[in-house]
Amino acid sequence: MSRRIKRMNPKPRERDERKEARPFKARSAKPAGLRPGGKPGAKPPRFASERVERRAPKAEPEKAAPAKPVEALLPTKVQTVKVTGDENNMRVDRFLEAHFPGLSFSHIQRVVRKGELRVDGKRVDSKDRLEEGQSVRIPPLKLDTPKAPNPQSEAAQKTLAALKEMTIYEDDDVLVLNKPAGLAVQGGSGMTRHIDQMLEVMRDSKGQKPRLVHRIDRETSGCLLVAKTRFAASHLTGAFRSRSARKTYWALVPGLPKPKQGRISTFLAKEESEDDTIMRIAQHGDEGASHAVTYYAVVETAGNKLTWVSLKPVTGRTHQLRAHMEHIGHPIVGDPKYFNIENWQLPGGLQNRLHLLARRIVIPHPRGGVIDATAPLPQHMQQSWNLLGLDASRFDPIENAPEE
Repeated sequence: MSRRIKRMNPKPRERDERKEARPFKARSAKPAGLRPGGKPGAKPPRFASERVERRAPKAEPEKAAPAKPVEALLPTKVQTVKVTGDENNMRVDRFLEAHFPGLSFSHIQRVVRKGELRVDGKRVDSKDRLEEGQSVRIPPLKLDTPKAPNPQSEAAQKTLAALKEMTIYEDDDVLVLNKPAGLAVQGGSGMTRHIDQMLEVMRDSKGQKPRLVHRIDRETSGCLLVAKTRFAASHLTGAFRSRSARKTYWALVPGLPKPKQGRISTFLAKEESEDDTIMRIAQHGDEGASHAVTYYAVVETAGNKLTWVSLKPVTGRTHQLRAHMEHIGHPIVGDPKYFNIENWQLPGGLQNRLHLLARRIVIPHPRGGVIDATAPLPQHMQQSWNLLGLDASRFDPIENAPEE
């Protein structure tokens, strides 16, 4: 299920002159995600039956101009680049990606981790933000750089079709994908197919490709927000930093959490081994520990054995929801990292796969109005809901949980 919001676009020459476009208008008698007059922030409908199920036809993807060879765009010797006003507050990895389209995620992480890239002579992290006027030392970037795919190739056309099939919302600035379980958002060791790599086929004539705004775990399905322009990327990442973006997840857990609605507040720290990485509960002041807050609520139960919960993360730490539900004694069903209840048997007919869905995202649109997108249950979760007699049309009891 998805939500589409139609807005009136100004003429091309007016668009750049106006900071705020006309507000969106819902395609129904009941506004969806907007207050009267198009102002964002209105209370959304509590019941799924009140929401408009409308899927606007997606435009056929434009054929991109033939990409220049990536190698020709990359420096073969050390160079220094000044941060411009437009690049103020941009992340280091985004800065590199913007200057050198096609540079792989793993290559960016490697040059930053090794200290080959410096900002004003100092080492930085890939997530650090730059300031106007800073000097960025960029090392040679020729090695291990993938070539941009030919947009006319059969493989590229299949990738475009796959992205189109995943799309649940799209306009000139924003793309919301329903990421399937099992498909990674970004690459890693031995990873050959992931969302970031697939977005290469959507590069425009200037060589810019859509940018990931946030991430969800490989085995988690659901709403993934992508910025199609640098303008949108800046505004959407700002919305996440200011916590004006609202994300709702659905999960299936063993037992019945008590109380039925609650707030989980802990510190989380990454614990790495040779074969795996997990997040452990940490203490304030521990090295690498970050504060994490999650609201949860019971939606419906299947006897006393399994419970459908709705989760709202206030912060966005790695594996936050999975680690938090394990912390309160109700790990998510099918979680290979955090489900460790001894002698617990999965009910017959349920697949032993992670039962976690990024159900809904509500975020201010960069040009005014609100994006409100909802992803359906993936096949394995829908099967479980059917077998357990759970009603997916029930309202979300923590849609309006307080922010922190």
